[in-house]
Amino acid sequence: MKLDINLNDVSETAFLTLHCHALDAQSRRPYLNDKGAIHTMDILKSSFSESDRDLHKNLFEDKVKSNLITHTALRAKRYDSYIRSFLDQFPEAAVINIGCGLDNRFERVDNGKISFYDLDLPDIINIKKQLFPETKRYTQISQSVFEFDWIDRIKNEHVILAAEGVFMYCQERDVRALFFKLQEKLNNPEIVFEVFSSKWLRGWRKSMTEFKLRKQLKFGEGAAYLFGIPDSDAIEGWNEGMKLLDEWSYLDSEELNSGMMKLLKKNEALRKVQWTVHYRLDK
Repeated sequence: MKLDINLNDVSETAFLTLHCHALDAQSRRPYLNDKGAIHTMDILKSSFSESDRDLHKNLFEDKVKSNLITHTALRAKRYDSYIRSFLDQFPEAAVINIGCGLDNRFERVDNGKISFYDLDLPDIINIKKQLFPETKRYTQISQSVFEFDWIDRIKNEHVILAAEGVFMYCQERDVRALFFKLQEKLNNPEIVFEVFSSKWLRGWRKSMTEFKLRKQLKFGEGAAYLFGIPDSDAIEGWNEGMKLLDEWSYLDSEELNSGMMKLLKKNEALRKVQWTVHYRLDK
């Protein structure tokens, strides 16, 4: 099976995430153990067999650092955990997977009652529709998260949104506008999302970030980090009712219990280069 694929630079980052999930599932000690990612990767490899892009070549050669595989798998596992905890309270809630990429989150968290929405740009959803058929409870939305009319499709009383590896590629003004609209339109929704340190968007740190994206991860020029915050509670200052519930760093993972990791966990600057925050947007 070959897919019809035509992606921009930001959308192509979804391939690396999927690749890490597949490699984790094939490892001796998987953290996420998403077996579906292996099947999806096999289909993609057939579609990229004649590509000359470095990012695509890496899909064949498994040239991914082990720490990136672990980080990506543990991050997805944590996001799944946030969603499952929310569903324990509200089993018939809506789950909105912002910037869904090509992962299998619906299959991993489905309790048989939820309404699940995969939301991403048309180039990604075009591929996803070829891979995963929609159902009564699983819907794919093909548009930018900043085209707010999609919010009117969400009728559930309780809503949780997840944005894994998304907002750092966006402009702050757009992320702010989205949060204001979610707060206005939905009933006290919760949102779990990845953030980047604003310190790393300036000077030599910015140069290091650009080096990692271009040289190490092989991302295109269009995939650049644009938005960061100084600390987890910064978004509370955007509007009344925006409440920080929790924060999580890759270094906080219980699975990482070596002596070196225990030392790194104590370094707040390292914990918060790229990390996750959990908010509720009250009326």
